[in-house]
Amino acid sequence: MEKAIIGKKVGMTQIFDEVGHVIPVTVIAAGPCTVVQKKTEETDGYTAVQLGFEDVPERKLTKPELGHLKKAGEGILKKVLKEFKLKDCESLNVGDVIDCTAFAEGDRVDITGVSKGHGFQGVVKRHGAAVKRNTHGGGPVHRHQGSLGSGTDPSRIFKGRDGAGHMGAEQVTVLNLDVIKVDAELGVIAVRGAVPGPKGGLVYLRNSVINVKEKGAAADISKNPQKASGRNPQKASARNA
Repeated sequence: MEKAIIGKKVGMTQIFDEVGHVIPVTVIAAGPCTVVQKKTEETDGYTAVQLGFEDVPERKLTKPELGHLKKAGEGILKKVLKEFKLKDCESLNVGDVIDCTAFAEGDRVDITGVSKGHGFQGVVKRHGAAVKRNTHGGGPVHRHQGSLGSGTDPSRIFKGRDGAGHMGAEQVTVLNLDVIKVDAELGVIAVRGAVPGPKGGLVYLRNSVINVKEKGAAADISKNPQKASGRNPQKASARNA
């Protein structure tokens, strides 16, 4: 079953596995989320569920928001709403609560968040451009981009060239992260690796779209009989035999 949840990034730490290896993890306070709306093929042309996260006072909601949330039931006032297209969301109903226990250790998830904003940055920090030589006569242009213009043809700069500009504060999705630990008491999920966004930033978790096939006992054995045996003259093991 496909799963999804909304949470907040707590920060990064490290935990140790049973053999003492250090695993860098990001801790996410996931849920609880309430199913606010359910989209169906008959009414909307597709199937999806809308989840609500983080309670909010009624005075901070607009009248359209209040009208929408009251359809889900009395007292369901949520600050963040996010729709997820899940394959088998028929089992979910309006009013159901989803918490961190929806995921388990060993699951692989895709996490979406808004990256940290860095404001207006130059081409060196934004795109890793080289710094000019700090020799005599360099002038105050050591971190400038330099000339980009071409000659007669096409006599312009193509769109999309790297340059100075606004850096960060854009939606980023990190694929295929391992769920290392789920703590139902604290309501947190620890995933291996880094997650986009600052501490306290909103993140969206769902099952990974990447289908990872676990290696079996004979996964590394070649099906080519010439490579599997020592008859291949290109292999050093065959030449040394």
